Amino acid sequence: MNILLLGNTGQVGFELQRTLAPLGKVTAFDFPDVDFLQLDQLAALVHKHNPAVIVNAAAYTAVDKAESDPATAHTINGAAVGVLAAQAKQLNALLVHYSTDYVFNGSGTRPWIETDTPQPLSVYGHSKLAGETAIRNSGCNHFILRTSWVYAARGQNFVRTILLLAAERDSLSVINDQIGAPTFAGFLAHSTAKMIEFYRANAASHAKHLGTYHVTARGEASWHTLANYAVQCALDCGATLQVTPARITAIPTSQYPLPAPRPSNSRMCVDKFEGTFDITCPDWRTDCRSVVTELMRGATS
Repeated sequence: MNILLLGNTGQVGFELQRTLAPLGKVTAFDFPDVDFLQLDQLAALVHKHNPAVIVNAAAYTAVDKAESDPATAHTINGAAVGVLAAQAKQLNALLVHYSTDYVFNGSGTRPWIETDTPQPLSVYGHSKLAGETAIRNSGCNHFILRTSWVYAARGQNFVRTILLLAAERDSLSVINDQIGAPTFAGFLAHSTAKMIEFYRANAASHAKHLGTYHVTARGEASWHTLANYAVQCALDCGATLQVTPARITAIPTSQYPLPAPRPSNSRMCVDKFEGTFDITCPDWRTDCRSVVTELMRGATS
């Protein structure tokens, strides 16, 4: 099976290269080898490799920058995804694409389900929704995986940033009124591989399993809760930090204004995903502790 992986140098893409390898031949590209702003080149690249599966882990993720650069965000997250969907339809390939909690407006406290009506608050959210819409309108075989608060032991993410700041500063202030599920990139990659295996094994009936799924860790946390937990895990590993959980102050979003509004409620229901693919989503603390432990071992090796 030929698999085309796009965005392989990002957090999820890096993990995908490892989890997809046992499934077949993986050909991976990322910028500058593939430019999502050059749509004709992107289409030609996909057509040339004639994949059975396209996994798109590439995205414009600069949430605040998108507010002043909407054209680039919409091209990469919307139009380029539409190109991938059109190619998938033409080649009869499966397209796996990652979306976000930002397609919702963050109201209420109930976990979002797949059939809830999207209502993005930001340019980034609108651009990701445009990508989802393009995939559905193409008629290609697809999985859209909405996730939230992704982190890993590499790349730019909240967990790594907090640990770096905790080593440099004597106190921190972290938002406590945005709630979501911190999700390990490795879990997303593992889940993707399992979904592709399921798709291939159920070719006769896969149509009823295609579509949109919410894929996150179980449980919930605020950014403040996540910061506390990550710092405590690091201390448990023997890290030398200036900050302890007691010196991390909880603040409301209003005290930390940013160009792009964030959803207050990023809870996402994973019942459909778990029930369809027989995959158990771990509690967020389990993977978080493992990632922090890996980071601390790397810092001392």
